Amino acid sequence: MTDAPLAPAEFEAAVAFLDKVTLRPELRLHPIASPGQVAPFSKAFSADVVLGSEDNHESHGTGRFILLYDPEQAEAWGGVFRVVCYAQAPLDLEIGLDPFLPGVTWSWLIDSLDGHDAQYVHPSGTATRVISSGFGELAAETDGAHIELRASWTPTSSNLRGQLEAWGDLLCQLAGLPPAPGAVSLTARLRERG
Repeated sequence: MTDAPLAPAEFEAAVAFLDKVTLRPELRLHPIASPGQVAPFSKAFSADVVLGSEDNHESHGTGRFILLYDPEQAEAWGGVFRVVCYAQAPLDLEIGLDPFLPGVTWSWLIDSLDGHDAQYVHPSGTATRVISSGFGELAAETDGAHIELRASWTPTSSNLRGQLEAWGDLLCQLAGLPPAPGAVSLTARLRERG
């Protein structure tokens, strides 16, 4: 059995910044197992947007945030770090049908990163709106919608606190919580585009 290699100081410093993050109280963050094949070192979290009391709560959104670190600087990343994230939240059907929704969702991520002074390069991702209808045994189910964002970017500093806080704010916005000060709500942003 081989011992895992010691994590480089740069990675440990980045993880220390993540441990100091301040998130909204509705966002429940949990460490999860990191992917082992993508990078030599990683740290991963899952989160749920939870409303209600501890005994009677309901999830309004979910996501994952993964920090990857490769001291060999993966060429496609453009740096030693890469953040990979996922965010998903249910929507009112009317909002889910709006053709501007994916663009608004992506702009929220960029606005949130910029608002938290998260230094980054090479952002990429997809925003997908899903509309569902029930059939057969599920015919009584009402039509539903949700939005999914899959994104990645390369942080240019080991101070990753703003990166995780930005993702947390995005997840809360997608779940329909009132925006953080200075942010624009989904319905207001869609009206701007309409």
